[in-house]
Amino acid sequence: MQTTVVPALKALFTRDLNRLKQELTAYQTEANLWLVKGDIKNSGGNLALHLIGNLRAFIGAELGKTGYIRKRDEEFSLKDVPRDQILAEIDLTISEIEGALDQLRPEDLQAEYPLLVFREKTAVQYFLVHLATHLGYHLGQVNYHRRLLD
Repeated sequence: MQTTVVPALKALFTRDLNRLKQELTAYQTEANLWLVKGDIKNSGGNLALHLIGNLRAFIGAELGKTGYIRKRDEEFSLKDVPRDQILAEIDLTISEIEGALDQLRPEDLQAEYPLLVFREKTAVQYFLVHLATHLGYHLGQVNYHRRLLD
């Protein structure tokens, strides 16, 4: 039996998206999700919307064929989206990621990711690891935003 990185990726995406929900819930008021000040240009709310859009597009739509259409500009321009709506979208993102990753066979991980995202094509497995680290990076920013501006 051949093992893959998929179970670890599913666990990491689920863990970190649940941590994102915890961070958003920890803000004292919903309004503080959208605060920006000085050199802090991205609010916690916009970072959460960005992560949702990123993962639903690159994993859900591209690998899982969910039909999701990304509106990247809105990830950074929308304000005052209700916290409960963002939390529900995170749950949907978790579900779409699990569904997409469950469909992958070991040989799919070595295949070329269908979109050119970087300067050069990458394997699906490489891009999934990149997406997990991207999530962790922005999760840290949300935590820092909350501790600084909340």
